[in-house]
Amino acid sequence: MSDTPINLEALRERIDALDSDILRLISERASCAKQVADIKTQEDPSAVFYRPEREAQVLRRIMALNSGPLDSEEMARLFREIMSACLALEQPIKVAYLGPEGTFTQQAALKHFGHSAVSLPMAAIDEVFREVEAGAVHYGVVPVENSTEGVVNHTLDSFMDSSMRIGGEVVLRIHQHLLVSSNTRKDKVSRIYSHPQSFAQCRKWLDAHYPHAERVPVASNAEAAKLVKTEWHSAAIAGDMAAKLYDLERIAEKIEDSPDNSTRFLVIGNHDVPMSGEDKTSVVVAMRNQPGALHELLEPFHRHEIDLTRLETRPSRSGVWNYVFFIDFKGHRDEPRVSAVLEEVRLRAADLKVLGSYPMGVL
Repeated sequence: MSDTPINLEALRERIDALDSDILRLISERASCAKQVADIKTQEDPSAVFYRPEREAQVLRRIMALNSGPLDSEEMARLFREIMSACLALEQPIKVAYLGPEGTFTQQAALKHFGHSAVSLPMAAIDEVFREVEAGAVHYGVVPVENSTEGVVNHTLDSFMDSSMRIGGEVVLRIHQHLLVSSNTRKDKVSRIYSHPQSFAQCRKWLDAHYPHAERVPVASNAEAAKLVKTEWHSAAIAGDMAAKLYDLERIAEKIEDSPDNSTRFLVIGNHDVPMSGEDKTSVVVAMRNQPGALHELLEPFHRHEIDLTRLETRPSRSGVWNYVFFIDFKGHRDEPRVSAVLEEVRLRAADLKVLGSYPMGVL
């Protein structure tokens, strides 16, 4: 027992010394970031400071170099926050997201840009697009698909009318919790608020545990959490961020029916993104209404061995063509084989719009 205090004290002294080294190195990194900003500004007063492809390369390198004991994703998240703070020294990033505050979309925005970014809630997806187009914010984050409930059609439709480019993607594991306030009588819950998609994701659990409770759909899970604060007989289905923001208690955790439930979000902006080494491209294609149109569209991808990751069909809102196809595939538009495929598709299609090439989600 006499050895324990000595060893513990030695370890604490070692940790203090390491903390001092970490502090010095982070400060040195921040100084380098400021120098980068000065050089960029001298070369181009309107220079873009946030480089998605560079950030993705840094995070991938950190994950490859990591030898533990922290797992690679946790280490990458730490470096994400360091980069976010350093970037804020160069130029604070303003990000619009589908609000209100406390939504999964805000959580995705902070996961991608770090907590030093300024996140601004918008009431609707098209408002996120408008804020970015107007230059009021640098970037926007919008949901595009859920692993169990499918695509978010409002986002796809917004791309059809917008000049915005996709600059990144975020995949967020969605964990739903049943939340109550300090005023709630837990044994008398007769009403549950949530977003319709969350109700769909938790349908079996609700049928088993609250079959008689009224399910009231609202615009967002954050709105559901806010409503619970004012009622004694209500609960909400929402995530961790909403629970913390509105100081709610989790009486049941991870109630989603599918354990691998996740949502994919897109980062939209005004700039094209150079190659990062592991990229994805999204396009929207309008085809003429004729037999074999889909085969004619997909054949070049198959021939050039390009991996499609998503294919969605939407009715054309112009009325000129019957259908438009949203396609995600691996590769960057500047790669020779990808540019060759896009040229072939352009010749076969009534219209082709490249929504963007961007780094595949790292975290």
